[in-house]
Amino acid sequence: MAEWCKPVGRVKGVLLDICGVLYESGDGGGVPIVGSVEAVKRLKEASLQVRFCTNETQATREKFIKKLQNLGFDITVDEVFSPAPAVCQVLKERGLRPHLLVHDGLQPEFDQIDQSNPNCVVVGDAAEYFTYKNMNEAFQILMGLEKPILISLGRGRYYKETDGMKLDVGAYMKALEYACDIEAEVVGKPAEMFFLSALSDMGLEPDQVIMIGDDIVYDVGGAQQCGMKAVQVRTGKYRPCDEQHPTVKADGYVNNLAQAVTILLDHLH
Repeated sequence: MAEWCKPVGRVKGVLLDICGVLYESGDGGGVPIVGSVEAVKRLKEASLQVRFCTNETQATREKFIKKLQNLGFDITVDEVFSPAPAVCQVLKERGLRPHLLVHDGLQPEFDQIDQSNPNCVVVGDAAEYFTYKNMNEAFQILMGLEKPILISLGRGRYYKETDGMKLDVGAYMKALEYACDIEAEVVGKPAEMFFLSALSDMGLEPDQVIMIGDDIVYDVGGAQQCGMKAVQVRTGKYRPCDEQHPTVKADGYVNNLAQAVTILLDHLH
């Protein structure tokens, strides 16, 4: 029996990363990873609770989910935990007015947020909008604040699309941290509260849920810090050297989501 499935009767839920696990993003909406559509369906048919935990910040949650549904996935908006809705709640609770350095596709998430006279900067995966002009404007706003606040929607280093690896928000977050001599607040993986919000929604304890992701540090390491077991798929941004990572070791490694689901369901039944 795979160690990450033990004890058999304890596993009640699965938390899935999306990009690199379910599909690879790219032109035309991306493509599903082989077997992943059926794998999600099998999990739900097995009466396991399933939630999706993503740092996707190039589109609103509704538009993102519509794209996944068009690819064939059985997924709904209320099953998906992403940084933008979470950060909007933070902004409201703390009375923060953001300057947004985010992708145009994400802007509608912030329509109900006061953005006048900014007293913080929110940075997401802005992709082609990470120009010198836009980065410098964010830098100038932060430097003009007595107590600069930088909030980052995740801190990933890179992700994989159909045409290769892409720099993620973490690289640009680090540039602003360095230039302004500050430390960013992270909303999204690997922040503990992000994982715990998904667990709370499922009504399950960490040791009842298995995380499946392609990022050894932010998916696997983040989940393990919350008390979950975590499995890394050899798809998406996975690289062979991940299996010898100096500080994070997955509870299991599988070729893809389909294999992980087969192993899990074989043990459960």
